Amino acid sequence: MSALYRTYRPQDFDEVVGQQHVVRTLRNAIEMDRVAHAYLFAGPRGTGKTSMAKILAKSLNCERGPTVEPCKICESCRSIHDATSIDVIELDAASHRGIDDIREIRDRVALRPARGRRKVYIVDEAHMLTKEASNAVLKTLEEPPEHVVFVLCTTEMQAMLPTIRSRCQRFVFFRPGLPELGTVLHRVSEAEKIDIDPAAITLVARVANGSFRDAVSTLDQLATACDGRIGVADVRDLLGATDGEALFRAIDRVADADAAGSLRLVGELVDGGADLGSLTSDLLGQLRAIFLCQQLGELPADIPATDDERARLLAQAERLDPPTVHRLVDMLRDVLDQVREGADPRLPLELALVRACRPQGDQSLAALEQRVARLERGGSVAAPLPPAEAAAATPPPAATPPPMEERSAAAATAENWRELVLPEIGRRSPRLSALIKDASGMEIEDDLVTVRFPASKAFSRQGAETDANKQILAEALAATVGRPVEVRLDIADGEEAAEPVAAPAAVPEDELLTQIKETFDAREIEEPLR
Repeated sequence: MSALYRTYRPQDFDEVVGQQHVVRTLRNAIEMDRVAHAYLFAGPRGTGKTSMAKILAKSLNCERGPTVEPCKICESCRSIHDATSIDVIELDAASHRGIDDIREIRDRVALRPARGRRKVYIVDEAHMLTKEASNAVLKTLEEPPEHVVFVLCTTEMQAMLPTIRSRCQRFVFFRPGLPELGTVLHRVSEAEKIDIDPAAITLVARVANGSFRDAVSTLDQLATACDGRIGVADVRDLLGATDGEALFRAIDRVADADAAGSLRLVGELVDGGADLGSLTSDLLGQLRAIFLCQQLGELPADIPATDDERARLLAQAERLDPPTVHRLVDMLRDVLDQVREGADPRLPLELALVRACRPQGDQSLAALEQRVARLERGGSVAAPLPPAEAAAATPPPAATPPPMEERSAAAATAENWRELVLPEIGRRSPRLSALIKDASGMEIEDDLVTVRFPASKAFSRQGAETDANKQILAEALAATVGRPVEVRLDIADGEEAAEPVAAPAAVPEDELLTQIKETFDAREIEEPLR
């Protein structure tokens, strides 16, 4: 018994699912007797390129033809379907890619067909031909005999020589979506009397990643491995596929800033035998859909998702802020890079999810953007503590601050100025960031921001007390607070300021040089003799 994908390969144009632009053009060419001498079918694997080439060969050589509806029962149609026709020559360029193979074709191309009207050469993986072989076939493609039709099939159109592409009529085959894949899977399962849940068919279609052949091959494998009705659990167990519900739960944990819940979810999936490498890849696909929702305002039609899943994706796009999506995508890509190098994906995946939930622990610019975005949305920068830790950390009622949701962005900035402001200053001026790091606190009242230094850091205060530095500091604070502010540098209350002029004069030169080196991470450079 042959494989299901070969048994249920489309036999005529009516059985082709999707690729209607190709079907329509070829039908018209046959009916109008305007069939070209060379075609180039390009597209991802498993999208029906070779099947379409065979249907074209049947339509041209059917005993009732040329016709757009080959009979499928005559000797010509059956031999083409079984790959035994002497007038339809299939060549795998991956294994016959040399110039000698092409010369053999050129020697035989002048011979007329033995039984049919046209001699059809179908070259799979045509981009694998060597440069010499590709050049050898050019003349034949440009001026072939009238009885010859070439069909070149490739997954990499750009790898083909431009001169070959210019001599062919080109058709691009698109990846089928979930509806098209589901249609084929339902058709095959009904014909083979395979009992399978509709939800399992959807999961098989998603795992196929836009390939008809992979989808039907997976169904064939499931029918062999499973006794009785095939369910979603059977598909996950056999293929290691990630349950779509787990992906939605993982994104929800990030949206809720629930780091502990994210870790528990990863643990559940590991205990259930899930492949964390596949989970990471699937999470990236989910985040891509959310990213497109946020940028386009709607979910593109080519995203493989059911109506219910599309509604949930739109809801998650509303809950997540774009900086969180961008940062998590970057971290998950790093996880995949580590997986490719042979690392265990569990710890990197857990770290990525926790960092996405708790950006306050990261001083990078991306984490700062995520924290600011949460403040602008009225959320909390800090992730909620587990119940036990929250109870232990609860201060007396009199000292309990109001919830973060009720504070302004200015109050949050004053309280967390080291986390929110310093990275922004560092991006604009690393020297100023080193000086401001010595400050003891920051107060924001209306549009006035007071940065206080301890008396022992008067040197840092004086270094920051320039118009240029105060302008940089004001711009960084305005970006964090959300409005223009005025900056004042002062000494903390209860401390006496050091003498601003006399103190530097009393410092020996060697000690002054040491302070400069430590403060500005500087080093001495001896000027070369001239």
